[in-house]
This record gives sequence, C-alpha cells and structure tokens, in this order.
Amino acid sequence: MARHTTAVVGGGCAGVLAATQLLRCTDSDVILIDPDGPGGGVAYDAAQPWHLLNSRAGAMSAHPDDPGHFVAWARADGQAATADTFLARRTYGRYLRDVADAADAAAPGRLRVVRERVTGVAAHDTGVTVRAGDGLLHADRAVLAVGNPAGAQPLGAPAGHPAYIADPWRPDAFAAVPADGPVLLVGTGLTAVDVALTLATRGHRGPVVAVSRRGLLPQAHTAAGAPPALPDLDPAAGLAGLLHTLHAAACGAPDWRTVVDGLRPHLDRLWTGLTPAEQDRFLRHAARQWENHRHRMAPGIAAQVAWLRAEGALEVRAGTLAAVAADGAALTVTLADGTTTRYAAVVNCAGPGRLPAAAGPLVGALLTAGAARVGPHGLGLDVDAAGSLITAAGTAEPKLTVVGSLRRGRVWETTAVPEIRAQAAALAAASPAAWTATPPAAPAPTPAPTPAAEGWPVAA
Repeated sequence: MARHTTAVVGGGCAGVLAATQLLRCTDSDVILIDPDGPGGGVAYDAAQPWHLLNSRAGAMSAHPDDPGHFVAWARADGQAATADTFLARRTYGRYLRDVADAADAAAPGRLRVVRERVTGVAAHDTGVTVRAGDGLLHADRAVLAVGNPAGAQPLGAPAGHPAYIADPWRPDAFAAVPADGPVLLVGTGLTAVDVALTLATRGHRGPVVAVSRRGLLPQAHTAAGAPPALPDLDPAAGLAGLLHTLHAAACGAPDWRTVVDGLRPHLDRLWTGLTPAEQDRFLRHAARQWENHRHRMAPGIAAQVAWLRAEGALEVRAGTLAAVAADGAALTVTLADGTTTRYAAVVNCAGPGRLPAAAGPLVGALLTAGAARVGPHGLGLDVDAAGSLITAAGTAEPKLTVVGSLRRGRVWETTAVPEIRAQAAALAAASPAAWTATPPAAPAPTPAPTPAAEGWPVAA
C-alpha cells in the first residue's frame, strides 16, 4: 500500500515541529515547502545574538515525549545550559534545523524539501494541490504552518517613506537610522524590547521613545522557575468572575508568576467557555495586561531595559497616534494628547494585525477563494477543534489543517512552543480516516470587531 503524503507549508518553528512529528510517529511521506527550507523562521533566524528566548530552555523541547531534549542538545553544543537558562533565539533556530535533520536521517527517503514560496492550496476529492513557485505539488493533505498574520500598521504611517520601518526584522532595517536621531517605537511589547536592544547595541545615541495605548512593558521572569499554582476557577463565573478570582490568587501568592503559569494549560478551555461578547471585552480591556504578565522578558533582558530607562536612553509612554506626516527625511508624529515630535525613524512594533487586512498572499488567496474564513475577532483563521480549516461555506476541511498562530481566536494559547508541539503531536496521531472523511458542518463565524471600535491599529 502506498504511503500517504502530507505537504507542510512553512519551514519555521511550527512547520518543523509538524514535519518532525509526522516523520517520527507516522509512516507518512512529508513535503516541507518554504523558500528557506526548515529552520527557525522570523522568530529565531532573524534574531540577533543578543536576543534571548522569552522562555526557559526546559520548556522548549521539540518533542512532547522528551521534555529535556533541547537542554541536552544545548549541552552537547557546548553551552552551560540548564532547564532555567534563557538561551539565544538564534541558538534555538539552529536547534530546529538539527531536529529536522535528525528526523530526516531517521526516516530516510520520506522527507522532501521544496524551496519555493507557496501561493495557493486547494483541497479536492482525492487530496490537495499546492502551488509552489511555478509548479504544482500533489499530496493527500496539507498542513498550514505559516506563522502570524502580517504586522499591524500604525495609523497614517506613510508606506514607502524612508523613515518608516514597517518590518523591524528585515535585514539591515536600521542601517539608515541616524545614530543621534530620535526614534519612535510604536508598541511596547517584546518586539519593542528587541528593537530597543538592537539600537543600543548598534551604538544609537539619540532618544528612543516607545509608545502604546497603556504604556506597559512586559514583566520579567525570575532567575529560577517555581512550580505552577492553579487557582480555583469556576468557568461558569463568566469573564468578570474569572478575572476577579485570578487577581485575588495572584495577589495572594508569594509570586504571581506561579498563578499565571499554572493557568496556562487551562486557558483554551476557559477561553472557549466565554461568550463571544465576553471574549471581545477581554480583548478590549484585559488582553494587554494579560500579555504583559504572560509573555515575559528573560531576567538579563529586563536588566538591560531597566538600565536603558535609567540612563534616559529609552522612554516608555502611554498614548495613541493621532497623525503621522512626512517631514522631509523624517516623520512628524502627533499623539492624541496633542504632543507633536519629529522623529528620524518610526519603527512598527505593533505585533500581528487582524484579518483579513493583515492576510499575507497565501492566506488572502484562501479567503478570496472561499477555502477559508476569518476566525473569531479577526485574530486568525477559523478552525474546528482539530485545527481543520473552516471554509466560507461553513464546512470543516480535514485535508487542510492549521498549526500554530493562525488558530488564534478559536483558541487563545497557540503561539508558543509547548502548544504548537502538542498540536503537531495531535496531527500525527490522527488517522487518515479522520482527514479523508466527508467535511462536517462548522459553527457560524464570530463577527470581528471593527478597527475603529478597537482603537486599531495602534499597539496596546
């Protein structure tokens, strides 16, 4: 009997984890399609040496059945790593490439890497067709592991202006920034932290201002981890009751981080138990505070940021953009409070945008063709409980499975390694009968909030 073939679209973290689990746990052939081949993607390969992981090494194993795998690999690589170490993101990119190579070596002849960009995926009665470069590939099913939507764009940012850096991960993105020129970072999350460190490492001497609606930087990890503590939560209490209980538990714990970490494995159950209106209220009023505590800085990074602030090299400000205007080679930015400042560079650190506006070419093509629909709140694509793509007609397509960030909205925790590797393991465990069956009907979509109602697109 011929082996089934799975096409994995995307060679970043999610793609590598999916392909690896398929090679390790099934007899499926795998076609991994990415212009750069298997690796760390933007999150890890585009990072600089001073950018550290935001999670401890002990949480970053690629294999669900071997939680110490990354730590053991790092030690074999000559690094003094423990489960509590925060290693460089580039190191994790090398780890992912080694994981893919090892899976390939253990399953000779079953992995094919196609270094092309995918522009279309279509399911049909006998399988899927993938348009990669100028050719077509055929498989029994496809896994979409393409990462986040495109970045949200600040209000009025003039596209193409040399002082506007729309993508801070572009190679040499800061090459033209004057060393003594003032720089505005739109957003105060982890991307803004990375950019601030990059500018400082490059010897930037001008003032750097990070602005967001609430002006909240990520919290810091402790040097050593502590056992998680799950608060006594009642899903029937609704959003207000859950937040009240969580706040009380965090305030009463010796370290609030243990409560946040203890809640993590239960977040998707709690999220799907909220009504759409409650989810929307959370996104409007509490999501940024949650992200601020959930996605934390490594202790060393937090110390560097604190030093930059103490030296006056980094200012963090609460505010929203009212206008951005070209001013010769610079940009003049007006905040909602009337403050107007001329900046040599404005850097977009706002994080992923909302669909459909932030759809890349492949996701946009799927939406246009009706092969997919926007998921709840515009955070990702709509999927069923198994990650199968929901079509515009409202049916689940088992031959097209989403892994990683584009599940967000239907679930909440889907952007970090522990959740993605669990999705990859579930994908490998599903029998062919599960993804060749007649597509079932799906629930109606949840309307996405309008950009105006969100105060979009300025970062929270």
